[in-house]
Amino acid sequence: MTGAPASAAGGSPGAKGATGAPGASGAPGGGKPARGGKLGAAAVDQASLWNIANILTMIRLVLVPGFVALMLADGGYDPAMRAWAWAAFAVAMITDIFDGHLARAYNLVTDFGKIADPIADKAIMGAALVCLSALDDLPWWVTFVILGRELGVTLLRFVVIRYGVIPASRGGKLKTLAQGTAVGMYILPLTGALASLRFWVMGVALVLTVVTGLDYVRQAIVLRRRGIAERRAAAAEAER
Repeated sequence: MTGAPASAAGGSPGAKGATGAPGASGAPGGGKPARGGKLGAAAVDQASLWNIANILTMIRLVLVPGFVALMLADGGYDPAMRAWAWAAFAVAMITDIFDGHLARAYNLVTDFGKIADPIADKAIMGAALVCLSALDDLPWWVTFVILGRELGVTLLRFVVIRYGVIPASRGGKLKTLAQGTAVGMYILPLTGALASLRFWVMGVALVLTVVTGLDYVRQAIVLRRRGIAERRAAAAEAER
């Protein structure tokens, strides 16, 4: 029995050496991991998927088809259904704020979250924009500009990821807030002054969308040039 005291193993030095010596299974500094260690680690990794941050992301993904159904119910012009659609959209936007914060604050970042979170963000925003344009509440060119920017920035991140990560900027966060507010106002069946106000809010969101998109392109170019220069310097140093 590994790890048993010498007295329990008969008190002989040989028994002690066989059971408690460094290098035995499960002992500190041993060259061989404890039996079942890989299964235990896999179980921990699997359990970590079911943390509060990932659950919020999953909720946001589930809300997308429900939101679309509410938006298009009764031809898309039922005020009650549009109000419920707005509620679903608002919940999705709120969970977007909290899941990222919780993941970073409590070290709940997982590979699933890294992939699912941006997909969930773009799915709910894309669904809202497409539904609004399909119902003639929002021009298609607005939808194309916003979705084109989001997809372009995502692809840009993947292209330059070998050189580093482009961090989220304050402008990007402000853009997300403006987009969410503007789209939410278009989802609601507003009239009068509020209907006019949402036009200007969407205008601000579009400006931030384009400006922050161009800034991401600038950051990507700088990051790529810096990464190439560092690699060349490292290769030159290795040749010396």
